[in-house]
Amino acid sequence: MAHSESVQRARRDLGAKLSAMRKSKGLTGRALADICGGWHPSKVSRIENGRAAASAADITAWTRACRQPEVAPELIAAANNIASMYLEWRDMERRGLAKAQEHVIPLWEETKRFKAYAISYVPGPLQTEDYTRAVLAGIRARRGLSDSDFENAVATRTAKQKYLRTRQFRIVLEEDVLYTRYAEPSVMLNQLTRLIQVADYSSVSLGIIPRDANRGPAHKAQDFWVYDDETVQAEIVSAFLTLKQQNEVNRYLEDFQRLSELAAVSGAAVPIIAKAISAYS
Repeated sequence: MAHSESVQRARRDLGAKLSAMRKSKGLTGRALADICGGWHPSKVSRIENGRAAASAADITAWTRACRQPEVAPELIAAANNIASMYLEWRDMERRGLAKAQEHVIPLWEETKRFKAYAISYVPGPLQTEDYTRAVLAGIRARRGLSDSDFENAVATRTAKQKYLRTRQFRIVLEEDVLYTRYAEPSVMLNQLTRLIQVADYSSVSLGIIPRDANRGPAHKAQDFWVYDDETVQAEIVSAFLTLKQQNEVNRYLEDFQRLSELAAVSGAAVPIIAKAISAYS
């Protein structure tokens, strides 16, 4: 899947700064490439046009070649921020499944208002421990991860339940989530019962989009979270996206609003959940 629009734009912005620096010193792309240790000239062009990421070493060499080494830390920080927007699962989970679960905790600690949309599985803070265990076991199996830190990963995700009483949540699920089996029927029954309990929390607005809803412009999307209407995190097949460009965040907020308008909320969602419970009984 292609990189996010935000990643591409941020790369182009950084490339434009590096290009302006090179031109201010009267250097051609080929001359800069030679000074930087014999780079292929196309590398300069790819970085300047945002088609390739600039590493810390690249930026250090570039700023030295342009006799402006003092600006390297700021540009390296910008490059690191770009890299954090698009984090491949293999990199995120390299240190284990538990570390991957811990990755989002700082943002959760700072957030007061959460919005979430799910088409794949029940969102983390609404999960029972057994459901969490089944979901993470599936991820571990699909990606060939070690099971050495599996219990820590389960505990980290389960601990997110503490936020339900102290923060505000608006969560919208597709009805299909209720029927997507990750574990034996008894686990699914307990999970759906948990949803009915959570729907009664004053801090939680839980909506279910019926299967027969008239979709119109509210198309199905990938699972995503919105934090204080400022940051979006979305899961795609190849990577974990973190988006902060306001125009792109706004697109997710608009989608969330359209999806919310299709959902049966709180008490109105209970009959839909009860119907799924009867299917497992």
